Amino acid sequence: MPTSALLVMDVQRAVVARYPDPAYLPRLRTAIDAARTGGTPVIYVVVGFRPGRPEISPRNKMFGRLAGAPVSPAETAAMEIQPEVAPEPGDILVTKRRVSAFAGSDLDVVLRAGGIEHLVLTGIATSGVVLSTLRQAADLDLGLTVLADGCLDDDPEVHRVLTEKVFPRQADVTSVADWAVSSASR
Repeated sequence: MPTSALLVMDVQRAVVARYPDPAYLPRLRTAIDAARTGGTPVIYVVVGFRPGRPEISPRNKMFGRLAGAPVSPAETAAMEIQPEVAPEPGDILVTKRRVSAFAGSDLDVVLRAGGIEHLVLTGIATSGVVLSTLRQAADLDLGLTVLADGCLDDDPEVHRVLTEKVFPRQADVTSVADWAVSSASR
């Protein structure tokens, strides 16, 4: 039974469009392929809400403007996972309701049921889902690895500070290429 899983977080069309980096999706694809080749489960985490968005409080600074608003077909398409890194049969899809991959989702149940004790984190944004998920996972005593170039942020300095100074306090931080090589040798 695998003890690690790769989390691919918030790589939805609308999110990717706000963080233009033509090299990002190919790098992320490398990590996903390495995980699959090495037998590491791939778990996709997306943000999503029920019709009418009853999970959103108007007081929420990030999502409040969406409270009670109907979901348009264009918005539904925009929230799909980017096709270049889309899930394959056997991958797990988790829907979260806030920033952390754990908030309002069944991620913890999926991890415990699968015997997962170590998470490899990727996603958009470094200062959003990656930071929030890392903190909560560390508090749950999970082992952590962050693929620094498997994460994006709209502020390069924030990304640098998080991956070089903050994350190493609770996680191993490496590159997609180095992780891919080490995961292939397992």
